[in-house]
Amino acid sequence: MKIIWSDFASETLRDIYKYHRTVAGINIARKIKTSIFETTRQLKTHPESGQIELSLEKINDGHRYLVDGKYKIVYKKVREGILYRYGTDLQNS
Repeated sequence: MKIIWSDFASETLRDIYKYHRTVAGINIARKIKTSIFETTRQLKTHPESGQIELSLEKINDGHRYLVDGKYKIVYKKVREGILYRYGTDLQNS
């Protein structure tokens, strides 16, 4: 399966990287960004591996999520592959 990043998900990852680069340095920022990429990569072979996203269950669109460190990665399966919708900081949500 192909991983498709929504514009919002890409912007969120960019913001996460910038924030950590500012407060913790470039090496930590790169490590976090790489970790998020690695976590989403598992969806290529295991698209159902995430738990059902209960906050979006009412719309019945099949949203699931994975957790990487303190970040929640919300996605859904679409015909073209896996659509990574957005990420959120679990400590600030």
